[in-house]
Amino acid sequence: MGMEINIDRLMTNLFEMAKIGMNEQGGIDRALGSQADYETRQWLLSYWERNFKIHPFVDPIANMWVKRKGREPLLPIVIGSHHDAVPDGGKYDGAMGVLIATEIMQRIVEDNISLRHPVWIISFTGEEPNPFNLSTLGSKVISGRLKKEDLVNCKNRETGESLKDAIAKLGGNFERLDEARIQKGTIAAFLEPHNELGRHLEAEDLSVGSVSCITGIYREEITVLGEANHAGTTMMQDRKDALLALSEIALEIEEAAIEFENPDVVATMGYVKIIPNEASIIPGQAKAIIDIRTCERNIQDQILEKITEAVEKIEKKREVIVNRKEILNQPCRKMDEDVIAAINAGIESIGEPKRQMVSMAGHDASNMELITKAGMIFVQSVGGKGHCRQEYSKPEDIKKAADAVFYALLKLDKELD
Repeated sequence: MGMEINIDRLMTNLFEMAKIGMNEQGGIDRALGSQADYETRQWLLSYWERNFKIHPFVDPIANMWVKRKGREPLLPIVIGSHHDAVPDGGKYDGAMGVLIATEIMQRIVEDNISLRHPVWIISFTGEEPNPFNLSTLGSKVISGRLKKEDLVNCKNRETGESLKDAIAKLGGNFERLDEARIQKGTIAAFLEPHNELGRHLEAEDLSVGSVSCITGIYREEITVLGEANHAGTTMMQDRKDALLALSEIALEIEEAAIEFENPDVVATMGYVKIIPNEASIIPGQAKAIIDIRTCERNIQDQILEKITEAVEKIEKKREVIVNRKEILNQPCRKMDEDVIAAINAGIESIGEPKRQMVSMAGHDASNMELITKAGMIFVQSVGGKGHCRQEYSKPEDIKKAADAVFYALLKLDKELD
């Protein structure tokens, strides 16, 4: 039942796509709405139409689709990922998954493989964080998590361009945005190939792994209000230093996550702003965003309880005020058992041991799980690198993942009705 993909062609396409948006340092700049985003879309649409002899479809939120009919009146099986990138990002994140889907479709077309189900491939709009302050945009819209009314005021924070205009430039139609919604039960299954972006697979000397769960993500904004004062004339015992108070909170957050001794529990303070941020002034205000990730809600609650206790102590000790505001509380998403089983069967069919793992990054599959059976396969990220120009996956590992997905597709086509 297994079929092999053409890895030489896949890698050629990957490096060809990487030329679009590549900066002088070798990283990829391909944010939602950028010229590189537009050019990558044109490259993909042209490649798909030229090689599949099927006219691609761009939906109202500018997700790009190719839809091949099946021989029976069944629901489609969808494969895909995203083509955009974080600033100075890598050539594998997202793009590799889109091109694995592309290669599988090309093999189906070349060999005229007759499948019961229609097979669709997709490249999602705006999966990565971007200047519109949105992520997994395309999959959120088609799964119903975001509607037109939620997005009408979105603007690019760098250029001021409206999301409406950006989507129009990319071939979508903002006015018809809600028509992009896909109802639950109208897709048979969704498979997303992706690089791991971490080093679990490398640490175990594995090429690929299936995803059992996509982590929950909790974020809150913390603002510490101290007292700005002269850095030279204010005695140490008289200071109300907002930065030092925030620094103590950061260490408490780290300790709260470490205590669980669980590789799938992490906490980060990844954004900090100091006011007035001058060398001769004691910081009077410090802002930060914290990010907590776990698939276990009770662990998240315990970490937040520890942070609350620590904040109360630090407020008293340093005579500051700490304000906290929740800005994201996204639950974890369990992947579908049938799709996991098909991916595991695909992994075993290529002679690799099956390994189920948690995704500690968000992905479009998390939103697709709301409307269909969804699953993911991870490819080893050498050195655990992700969201940086240094990310790399070996061609032989990419081929293994692609062959496993192809096998999973054929298995699901046979078993799902």
